[in-house]
Amino acid sequence: MTTPASVPSAVPSLALNSGGSIPQLGLGTWPLDDAEVEKAIVAAAELGYRHVDTAVKYGNEIGVGRGVAASGVAREDWFVTTKLDGEYQGQDRAVAGLDASLERLGLDYVDLLLIHWPLPARGEFVSTWETFIRLREAGKARAIGVSNFKPAHLDTLIAATGVVPGVNQIQLSPAITRREQRAYDTEHGILTESWSPLGGGSGDLLSSRVLARVAEKHDRTPGQIVLRWHIQNGLVVIPKSANPQRMADNLAAFGFELDADDLAAIATLDEGPDAGVDSDRSGH
Repeated sequence: MTTPASVPSAVPSLALNSGGSIPQLGLGTWPLDDAEVEKAIVAAAELGYRHVDTAVKYGNEIGVGRGVAASGVAREDWFVTTKLDGEYQGQDRAVAGLDASLERLGLDYVDLLLIHWPLPARGEFVSTWETFIRLREAGKARAIGVSNFKPAHLDTLIAATGVVPGVNQIQLSPAITRREQRAYDTEHGILTESWSPLGGGSGDLLSSRVLARVAEKHDRTPGQIVLRWHIQNGLVVIPKSANPQRMADNLAAFGFELDADDLAAIATLDEGPDAGVDSDRSGH
């Protein structure tokens, strides 16, 4: 039997604007608990996953750290993301916040540290970003970014510090396409990362007739079609699953391509610019 450490990853990586790269597909972990996520990471590692996403708010960093340690994969081969929420906004609060996350994770550094949401009414996301910059310089976070930020928030951040986030993680799917946000991110060299990539919006995306037709054409599942849509749009995507078969199915999204007709059909699922969660109030 092949050992986890020797399993080659089938997942390509995308370059980060500060150097290094991020695997384009990773394992989302919300709302798995510590025990569930530990088992999920070990199973994912055996399949070739090397990217895992967590957050203080998810309450499962201990399990993520245990899963990484138990996976048989060297730490330097993992890409680990965590996010600090509103409790850690404000000058220097993120220092203790990240130290606590690293202790729970059992790691010396994270590969990506995100501000979980902007909370613009509080007016602290710029000072928080300044602290993130220092944490990157100290080596405790290899890359830094944001989550649920809109263009106006990013404009403020960049104007105040001159440092462009590496990643903006937002709710995104064929039903919630965030075209303007994605265009802004691309223009500024920010990778867009999709949370809730297989759903969201007013209906059950995966049960749509459009996806059923495209899936039948390619002999794939609707979920694989949606993940392939993210991949072909140059997005980083982090579907959550605790099921090894589903994890393997998700990896198989790299094994085919959607054509222009497929993409045009999928575009009809877009629910418009007002769909999805308001990033100012997001709890993801």
